[in-house]
Amino acid sequence: MFTAARLVITTAFRMVYPLLPAFRDGLGVSLESISQALAGRSLAAAAGPFFASLADSRGRKTGMLIGLALFVFGAGIVYFWPTFPGFVLALIFTGLGKYAFDPAMQAYLGDRVPYARRGLTLTITELAWSGSFILGIPVMSWLIARNDWLAPFPFLAWLTILFIMLFVVLLPNDEADEAKARPSLMANFRTVIASRMALLGLSFTLLAAAANESVNLVFGVWMEASFALRLSALGAAAAVIGIAEIAGEGLVAGLVDRLGKRRAILIGLGLNSLAALLLPMVGRSQTGALVGLFLFYITFEFTFVSSIPLMTEVLPRARATVMALNITFASLGRALASLIAPILYSFGFGVNTMATVVFNLMAFAALSQVRIRAEDDKFE
Repeated sequence: MFTAARLVITTAFRMVYPLLPAFRDGLGVSLESISQALAGRSLAAAAGPFFASLADSRGRKTGMLIGLALFVFGAGIVYFWPTFPGFVLALIFTGLGKYAFDPAMQAYLGDRVPYARRGLTLTITELAWSGSFILGIPVMSWLIARNDWLAPFPFLAWLTILFIMLFVVLLPNDEADEAKARPSLMANFRTVIASRMALLGLSFTLLAAAANESVNLVFGVWMEASFALRLSALGAAAAVIGIAEIAGEGLVAGLVDRLGKRRAILIGLGLNSLAALLLPMVGRSQTGALVGLFLFYITFEFTFVSSIPLMTEVLPRARATVMALNITFASLGRALASLIAPILYSFGFGVNTMATVVFNLMAFAALSQVRIRAEDDKFE
């Protein structure tokens, strides 16, 4: 049920990029205007922890329902007000819905699933990320082709209303004695800021995201400049990335609990750095570049998804707040890399891949200092 709900809201989150021309033409605005709308959604990530922290102060079920309600509100805005300002508000509120729902759901599972088996459980829910690209977006494309650019929003809103009803009926309420002991929203933030382990874990997230974005932001430009095959090469690259995402999630599901979370992450960081260094060398042909991108993205996905169960345990008494800040720090890492990646690319694509290695090394250093209560996390 969690994975299906995430598939719906993640589809709305990811569909704007591949379907951007349909939204641009339907709204009659420029590419720059759509880009500014997406930037507004990214800025909304900063407010995500305030909504998600409600899952620590008001309960996990309440936090998830708030996230789903925000999503429905956002999709409803653009349906009843099908204009560019309505579209911008839809992006912001559906994004806030995702930022509120995901941490509350991860905290709910963190409360109930033993740490030794939590990697598999959380990875199953992460399949919604790759599933949205492989399943959700083709359905949205079909809806737009049969109707217009507005069609995905009411469809996704009604599905989310269905999930709200299912959650209300099927999801157990939080324990009453736990509810009495819950701290306030600001107390949760103070708890996280005062935790060295939480800050180290969040630093890892920021650095790992920056490492990925150092290549992610410019690989399309690199392929276009290298092979002059804009549509075919970039279309193939998108397919390769989708396959790499689901393959990486599959590896996490099978290995992370057996290897141990931290060991899996450290292995992933090493392999991702190696893939980054190989990318300029194997990327002398289009086939080689696609193979290199597959290795780069599968190792990153393995690393990042492996980190999710570990982050649920760095500060159990403020799980939802930590997981919400985890999303925010990932956004900050991508923002940091987006500022420097174009400058680095002016010196050659190899400089970007070296930046990935440097960020990964710093992420390695941060993670190596993280100690959690459930230290012996092997699957038994």
